[in-house]
Amino acid sequence: MSNLEINQLLQQMRSMASAAEGKTPFEAGGDIGKPDFGQLLKDSINQVNQTQKAAGSLSTAFEVGDPNVNLSEVMVAIQKANVSFQAMTQVRNNLVSAYKEVMNMQV
Repeated sequence: MSNLEINQLLQQMRSMASAAEGKTPFEAGGDIGKPDFGQLLKDSINQVNQTQKAAGSLSTAFEVGDPNVNLSEVMVAIQKANVSFQAMTQVRNNLVSAYKEVMNMQV
C-alpha cells in the first residue's frame, strides 16, 4: 500500500469521524435537541449497506479485470464492510439483550 493510499484512507476516516460527531438527527415534530434513536439506527444500517455494496462492486470490478481498481483498494473496502457489519451485529445483540432484560422486569 503506497503512502498516498494510506493518506487517502486516513483522510476518509477523519472526515467520517467528523461527520459522525456533527450529525444529530432530530425527531420529526419533537423537541429540538432530542435525537431520534430510530432514525439514527436506520441511518446506520443504510450506511453499513452502502459500505457492503461498494465493497461488492469494487470486488466485482477487480475480478473482471478493471485496470483502475487495484487489490489493496478492494481489500480495504472489504475490511471496512466487514468491520461495519460486525459493529452493527454487536449493536443488534445488545439491543436484543436489553429488550429481554426489560421484558423480564417485574412491574
